[in-house]
Amino acid sequence: MPVPFSYVSRLLGFALCLMAAGLAATPGLAGDAGAGREKAATCRTCHGIDGVARLPNAPHIAGESELYLIAQLRAFRSGERRSEIMAVIAQSLSDDDIADLAAWYSSIEFSVTLPD
Repeated sequence: MPVPFSYVSRLLGFALCLMAAGLAATPGLAGDAGAGREKAATCRTCHGIDGVARLPNAPHIAGESELYLIAQLRAFRSGERRSEIMAVIAQSLSDDDIADLAAWYSSIEFSVTLPD
């Protein structure tokens, strides 16, 4: 017997609400960009205070998703993601530090100009 469309749309809507609630409740998403800017002094050597990498082996992080930055910093801290430099740095970061840094770097806006 086919499932009525209204049932499927209600189920999908419910699932989306649960996902949104889960994201809103994720610890560390209420970072303070101003505090993150101050904490980014440690990051500026490689990533720059503006999030544009200064070293060829460091990624640009300006404008990255806050969720992505939080996930990556936590992965470095736990050892799930490996980098000699970031492992040392991330070990000293609290969840609040990570949230603040992610809020700062994700708040940076930039534009791209394509060549002719």
